[in-house]
Amino acid sequence: MTETERIQELRTVLHQHNYNYYVLNQPTISDQDFDMMMHELQELESKHPEIYDPNSPTQRVGSDLNNEFETIVHKRPMLSLANTYNKEEVEEFYNRVKEGLHGAPFQICCELKFDGLSISLHYEHGQLTKAVTRGDGIQGDDVTENVRTIHSIPLQLDKGLDYPDEFEIRGEVLMPWSSFDRLNKQREEEEEPLFANPRNAASGTLKSKNSSTVAKRGLDAYLYYLLGDNITDDGHYENLQKAHSWGFQISKNIKLVNSLQEIYAYIDYWDQERKKLPVATDGVVLKVNSLAQQRSLGMTAKNPRWAIAYKFQAEQAETTLRQVVYQVGRTGAVTPVANMDPVQLAGTQVRRATLHNADVMQKLHLHVGDRVLVEKGGEIIPKIIDNVTENPNPKHQIQFVTNCPVCQTPLVRYEGEAAYYCPNETGCQPLILGRIEHFISRKAMNINSIGPETAEDFFRRGLIHDAADLYTLTEEQLLTPEGGGQVNARNILQSIQESKDVPFERVLYAIGIRFVGEIAAKTIARNLGSMEAVANASIDCLLGINGIGTVIAQSIVQFFSNPVNQRFIQRLQEYGLHMKLSEQELSSHSDRLTGKSIVISGVFAHHSRDEYKAFIEKHNGKNVGSISGKTSFILAGDNMGPAKLEKAQKLGIPIVSEDEFLEMIGE
Repeated sequence: MTETERIQELRTVLHQHNYNYYVLNQPTISDQDFDMMMHELQELESKHPEIYDPNSPTQRVGSDLNNEFETIVHKRPMLSLANTYNKEEVEEFYNRVKEGLHGAPFQICCELKFDGLSISLHYEHGQLTKAVTRGDGIQGDDVTENVRTIHSIPLQLDKGLDYPDEFEIRGEVLMPWSSFDRLNKQREEEEEPLFANPRNAASGTLKSKNSSTVAKRGLDAYLYYLLGDNITDDGHYENLQKAHSWGFQISKNIKLVNSLQEIYAYIDYWDQERKKLPVATDGVVLKVNSLAQQRSLGMTAKNPRWAIAYKFQAEQAETTLRQVVYQVGRTGAVTPVANMDPVQLAGTQVRRATLHNADVMQKLHLHVGDRVLVEKGGEIIPKIIDNVTENPNPKHQIQFVTNCPVCQTPLVRYEGEAAYYCPNETGCQPLILGRIEHFISRKAMNINSIGPETAEDFFRRGLIHDAADLYTLTEEQLLTPEGGGQVNARNILQSIQESKDVPFERVLYAIGIRFVGEIAAKTIARNLGSMEAVANASIDCLLGINGIGTVIAQSIVQFFSNPVNQRFIQRLQEYGLHMKLSEQELSSHSDRLTGKSIVISGVFAHHSRDEYKAFIEKHNGKNVGSISGKTSFILAGDNMGPAKLEKAQKLGIPIVSEDEFLEMIGE
């Protein structure tokens, strides 16, 4: 495999893992494995700038946005921390700080890294006014009503204390082990799927539409960062102690240290003692204590230079393999899963472990009855990392299946993919559900009153068999058996009706042609103009469109050659969806930004970042994610990253304000 092919493979795999982790809350690999792949991709992309992609996983922070909550732009971006798994990199961080501060004395604040959902709490006049998830770092979900049910988060601070009139405090929403065990026991009794770990349980709970459900599940929160325009103390540690005096739950295990040896001692101590804590932790966070020194050290595009997260190594244990079963995901990917004798790992009993794909299975040379080494990577998803059986019998090695375990269709392996896939998109139940979930998603048809669980419920009840059936639903079908739920039913029907206004390019994306992502759909729509033209396009015609390669072209032709898909598109047209670009859309496009490569940075007042990206594409410009000598200008809002500003100034790249840009494109 060439380096270019490896880049494409890593991008595909990491996009899927981002989606699994932040959207589905169902991660399938450890944090360490994810970070190692991300580092590999960053290195390869730096060697091959000619295949730069603004949508590469390296250009963004993963998002946990949920369609069912209002999206709020953060007043101050919530960047993620760089991760490390060894003390050598901790030493490198320490020395970089020392060098960056030119030898000035500094202290490090050591904190436990809680394994939950990041939250930003806003207070005005001592009252909680807003609670927002981290989301993609620029904007997150408004979960204020749910957060109000968490008893450890104060709703009103005592009057007379010295807190600022307006401030923000960030932390982690957690589910304690006791609440987690109680919840899973209840779900097991009710024959519902169990949560994999407290982090998933906390995330799923906080995203519940019913705040009474949140209140019953016993969430907790620890706060770890105070921000505001009127924070007078220069010490991060001192600010947290002050916040504790105001009534916030701050970990008692924070420690201020003055040397690298003290950092190591803190790490070693908590690597063992954390197992006694009432909540899940997966590492240690190290922060330069002085806020002035933090500002001096500044940020990279994604991470602060003044902080780092050290991740604890995963726990391992031996057990016996009893069986390999196969799961079909919503994308059609077939994942082998090992059933084993139960073993205790990271506070939970493990009976199942992922084997990832056929290549991993082959390398492990697995047989029923083998002794295997299991690791709970990142304390989330167990995986088999080694076969420790002496002299296993090669004749009875477990072989990967050749047919889909659900519909028996022969599996396929696409070029550059590690997984085998079921190609039966119109007849295999998990794939049908996957297409429906994709169809209703925010960037597709945006039917935001229906979540994946609701869509699956409709499917199980026989109300829908594909996404087109959504447009046939009636209020009577959606009412409860007792005739209740009228408001919810009407909201769902209204959202479905409103989706008919979605423009053609998003309809093309929503129908779920394999390999046709959001950008490809826009490009094809703007070049061909209608669904009929796309359906009738030859491979040569599609290859003539800039940015469309052989894999996408073949997938489009194959999709429209299927009679089931043809009928599906016909029904969508009959129900009133847009099947071509409108005259307004055609006339609104211009060449004002032709040849311009534009970087967007900061927070904006008039439009969202996604809207500005759409403006750039509409006027024939190109969105790029990082600054180089080829960048035409930077569209800059408030809180532009200092690293980007410094690089732009060094390269002499113009900075264009929001108002200047809108005037430039005539909007």
